[in-house]
Formats: sequence, C-alpha cells, structure tokens
Amino acid sequence: MADVTDTVVPLRGPLRLVAQSVLLDPTALEGVPLTHLLPTDSALAWVRDGDGIVAWGEAARVETTGPDRFADASAWWREISAHAVVRDKVDVPGSGLVAFGSFAFGDDSGRTRGREPGSSVLVVPRVVVGRRGTTTWVTTIRDAALAPSAEVGPTDEPAAPEGVVFTDGSTSGAQWESIVSEAVRRIEAGLLDKVVLARDLVADLAEPLDVRAPLRRLAEAYPNCWTFHVDHLFGATPEMLVRRERGLVTSRVLAGTIRRTGDDARDLALAGSLARSSKDLEEHEYAVRSVADALEPYCSSTNVPEAPFVLHLPNVMHLATDVAGVVDGAHESATALDLAAALHPSAAVGGTPRSVALELIAEIEQMDRGRYAGPVGWIDADGDGEWGIALRSAEYDGSRVRLFAGCGIVADSDPEAERAESQAKLVPVRDALTAD
Repeated sequence: MADVTDTVVPLRGPLRLVAQSVLLDPTALEGVPLTHLLPTDSALAWVRDGDGIVAWGEAARVETTGPDRFADASAWWREISAHAVVRDKVDVPGSGLVAFGSFAFGDDSGRTRGREPGSSVLVVPRVVVGRRGTTTWVTTIRDAALAPSAEVGPTDEPAAPEGVVFTDGSTSGAQWESIVSEAVRRIEAGLLDKVVLARDLVADLAEPLDVRAPLRRLAEAYPNCWTFHVDHLFGATPEMLVRRERGLVTSRVLAGTIRRTGDDARDLALAGSLARSSKDLEEHEYAVRSVADALEPYCSSTNVPEAPFVLHLPNVMHLATDVAGVVDGAHESATALDLAAALHPSAAVGGTPRSVALELIAEIEQMDRGRYAGPVGWIDADGDGEWGIALRSAEYDGSRVRLFAGCGIVADSDPEAERAESQAKLVPVRDALTAD
C-alpha cells in the first residue's frame, strides 16, 4: 500500500490522511448485506453479489470540471496518496486508503443541482466497510492521529419512496423516436457507424428520497450488477469499464440488448436470436473494438474473445465480451482512473467514430446527461480500482429523481424497437422506486 510504516512524510500540501484497515470477526456481519450498514447521510456504495465496499463520512473531496476533469482528479489523488500513511492489515482490493468517484459524461454536462458544466467528484470517506469472500474489514480514515476502528452494524430501516409520479423528461417517447430516426438517417448517409442516444424520465416523490431504500432493492434484485451510490448518483450497472488489480486490466463490454419475457423457453430462443442478430453483433463489435484499441497502448498483451456471450439479467439480455490485458512496464504508473479516462467514452455509450458521434449527441439528443454513462467507482492508494459505467442509474435532488436509459443506434435500428429497449433499461430503477 502507499506507506505501511509509521513514518510520516512531511507535507508539501495542507492535507495528510491517515488510514487504518483491520479485519473484522468473520461472524460479526455474517448474513448482513453491506447496503444495510449505510447511514442516512454521506453514504457511498460499490457492491456486487454480496462483496464490495460501502462507506460514509467525508475526509476529503475534490470536484473537477471540463475536458481536464480526469487529469485534475488523478493529480489530486496522486498528491493525497503520496502523503498518506496507510496501515493495512488486510491487503485486498478495496482495503487501505480509497476514494469513490463519479465523472460527467461530457465536457459540458452536469448542470443538475446547480453544478458547473462537467462537474465530477472524488470523495475520500471517513469509514469504509468491505467484504471479499470470507474476508470482512473496516477502514478508518482521518486527517490527524489514527482513531480506533469504527463500530459497524445494521442501521435503521430506510423509508420506502411514497407517492411516486413519473413524467416525461427532456423529451416524450414520440419525440425520442424522431431523434432516433434522424440518427438512422445520418448513419445511412455514411456520416457515422453508430451513435448511442439517451433519454430521461422524471420521478417526483412525496418526500425526499432516502437512497438506501432503492440501493437495497437494486443490490437484491440485480446481484450480478455493480450497485453504486456516489454523491446523489445511484444505480446498478452491468458494465465494468475497467478494473485494475496488481497489473491485470479487465473490461466488460456490453452492446446489443433484447428484453426478457419471463418465459424461460422463450427467453432461451430470444438469447439465440440475439447471438445471431447482425444488427446487434455489428453494434457490439464497434464497442469491443473501441475498448481494445484504447487499452492497447497501456498493455503488453490483450485478450479479446472472438465472439461475445449472452449475459442474462432479470429484465434484459446483453451481448457481452470480457477484454483483458496486462499493464506494460512503460505504463506501470497508469492508475485505474487513468485507464478509465482513456476508455471513456467507449462506443458502448458514445458511438463510432467517437468525435462524430459525440457531436451528433450534442446536436440532437436534447438532454443534459450529467454523470449518466460516465465512469463511476473507486480507486486505492496503489492506483488499483474498479470503474463501471453509470448505466441503469438515476440522479436525485430531494424528492425529484431523474432516471436515464440509452440505446445504441446503427443503420438497422428501428425507432419503435429502440424506445421499447430504453423502457426495459429504465425498469431496474423504476422498480427500485416503486416496489412494495
């Protein structure tokens, strides 16, 4: 980790963090989901299939904007990590000093909640609780002397959302179909190969949202996704943009989607048709190639499977490919956040060619994406970490919640079918807000 000795390096800057990770009794939180440990305020989460990290409090924070948002956040984190004292008796991914983050999709997005254009954030929490298999730990982070390990346990039952009313967001469904038709026209004209278009849905609640309620529901209903919450952005993403763990880099690419029916035999047939769909295979290939090309400069070798597999989720099925690589010696200092910056936006959330697709999104989408489809995740003091893509997500302010969904548009796309696909992708958060 950053510094496991008792020596404290003199500060060049004003902040020196001290982090201590210790193992918990394996039976202390047995059977308790990590999301059930979160308090009402300052909650942070990154959980999948029972494992992950949750946190609360705020020891340090930085917000960055514009085209240099990744570079500025990365420089801040390097400075914080370089001067930190880390006593880590656990030594697994997510222990020691960590920061949670989420980043705006584009250079000029993120105007929600009074933010400046392109606002992104890294947050160093005060307390982190993690689980990896049979290993459970707690980390305390202070800007002074080390404090005793925090007492952790289940918190109170969060209030379920009440009086939820959904209305159109930036566009109606019919208007969004027209936008898709325009994108198809541009593609058929040869101006680009693929563009990802997003839409939003607004939910108004009777009372301010206690985000712990939808987080618990998402983690339970979608265990194979990464359930997250960072600074008023929450969701359950099926797509890992990049994971860096001791030199190994992996990325899960999803592109090509079909809605499930709930009938196992019918869904099996639909999975076969998805795997053979020329439209979906074309869309998927663009996304995989964009990830592989972005990782290639950083890796001594990469492994790209020849064909995708079908990922089954409760509401939809996706074509999926896991790309893997090994960081080469010349790029050992490239952190998980640096790799996320290099990959974003992939063709899975932007399009191909990237610059043309982004220009088209800005021209016709008619929606401020904010941090939707941007990187979300965590990083540690060694530069390892996990960054997903903020899909199946929503951003909230008090009692108002904005839900997001997007679809990859290619020449064979049908606007009505794309609208149906977007509605399927809204289901996870819709259900998390309305389930009894």
